[in-house]
Amino acid sequence: MLMDLFSGTFARGSTAPEVSAAGWLAAMLDVEAALAVAQAGLGLMPPEAAAAIEDACAPERYDVGKLAELAGPAGNPVIPLVAALREQVPPEHRKHVHRGATSQDVNDTAAMLVARRALAPLIADLDAIRDACAALADAHRRTVMAGRTVGQQAVPVTFGLKAAGWLTALGRDRAALVGLRLPVQYGGAAGTLSALGGRGHEVIPRLAAELDLEEPVLPWHTDRTPVAELACALGMTCGTLAKIATDVKLLAQTEVAEAAEPAAPGRGASSAMPHKRNPVGAMSALACAQRVPGLVASVLDGMAQEHERAAGPWQAEWETLGDLLRLTGSAASWMREVLEGLRVDPERMRANLELTGGLPMAEHVVAALGGGPDARRTVDAACAAAVERGVPLREALIEENVALTPEEIDAALDPAGYLGSAEVFIDRALAAHHHDATGA
Repeated sequence: MLMDLFSGTFARGSTAPEVSAAGWLAAMLDVEAALAVAQAGLGLMPPEAAAAIEDACAPERYDVGKLAELAGPAGNPVIPLVAALREQVPPEHRKHVHRGATSQDVNDTAAMLVARRALAPLIADLDAIRDACAALADAHRRTVMAGRTVGQQAVPVTFGLKAAGWLTALGRDRAALVGLRLPVQYGGAAGTLSALGGRGHEVIPRLAAELDLEEPVLPWHTDRTPVAELACALGMTCGTLAKIATDVKLLAQTEVAEAAEPAAPGRGASSAMPHKRNPVGAMSALACAQRVPGLVASVLDGMAQEHERAAGPWQAEWETLGDLLRLTGSAASWMREVLEGLRVDPERMRANLELTGGLPMAEHVVAALGGGPDARRTVDAACAAAVERGVPLREALIEENVALTPEEIDAALDPAGYLGSAEVFIDRALAAHHHDATGA
């Protein structure tokens, strides 16, 4: 398949296998087995029937390729799967297979299972990334660098504060993923479970318990909120990973060179230029993230579903959801490697901050002069003179006869003395991370 050629970029890490065809098949069979066990527990089928169905729900018994071929004409993969499952069950128990369920029940519940299984390694990668960010924030709490706004140097910050910002954003994303509702689906033909008389609702909590999924208030065939919440949480997570990747990409530019991705033979090499060391991790994470917003939009657009069962919008979710999980998991896997091995160059950060001869400290000089319009006009004039003549701001300030001694000018131009509450914010970010990790 064409996708296999690009799987190294877009299917990296441990999330991808969970959303593969094999992963979906295993989840669907798990649903069928759990449904039989739940019904047997209520006396709705003989225990030996449930045991036979459970035994037949072994993925290795089924040909994924054949099921995929038959799924097209059938409209979904559950129909041929149920037919194949019945063939694996002794004739006397076949009537109990898939009892009371519709195809969407199995597909939706399998989707929730796939999501739960795929989220586990994704969240593990996020935890590792957050640990790496916390270590960077603590180690570089006093590593001064240029803050950059609108693409230009602003006032000084610390690299620790930047890493703390990554940390807190990922903490919110992780909380959203962990707090997702992943409910079972069991409603039968039109959400009434009429095939089970008046006992269908009794099956739902048992099915949820068997699969370790949430019990919904009622079937949600055309209420796609659970899927939409999952899509949005994945979209936000991928957005944060893309922000971090963008920062790393920019810091690794030749002219900046304040940070570098971990090195390894062949990693980030160019096919044409021997000297290149491309930020392949950040680049690949960004490639994954670039595709995600459209997928989230597709899920949200599909929430407008007709009556009790949808024709088209629901079916559009299947691959979309798998792609969202796979791409977000791949982006997280890439950024885990990047941040766990990120090389930071404090000397280069300081050198870049000094490139403009103290101009990023102009705001501090205004404050040292007491603030107000007059102080601002004086410093504006000094900055303009420094730029026009190509001299350091210190020299221009002295020539402007500002009301500061040379020692006071030097203090006002010291980046380390104008970091505000940066360390407090870092401490707060680290404390929040520690609380998330330990509960204390």
